[in-house]
Amino acid sequence: MIKLKNRKAAVKRYKRTSLGNFLCKHACKGHLLMKKSRKQKRKLSINISILKKSCKTLNLMLPY
Repeated sequence: MIKLKNRKAAVKRYKRTSLGNFLCKHACKGHLLMKKSRKQKRKLSINISILKKSCKTLNLMLPY
């Protein structure tokens, strides 16, 4: 049987939890941070969970 491979772009962006859900980082945290408030930057640094609809495609991209 052929070994399934992970999509490298998905490996870098998403993390699987123990319950099978996925986490990712917020957007808008990479640059132009001086004009953003501390509160906004703090909220953007928290990981968010992915919707159940998107989990089907992520399971195909990340089989292991």
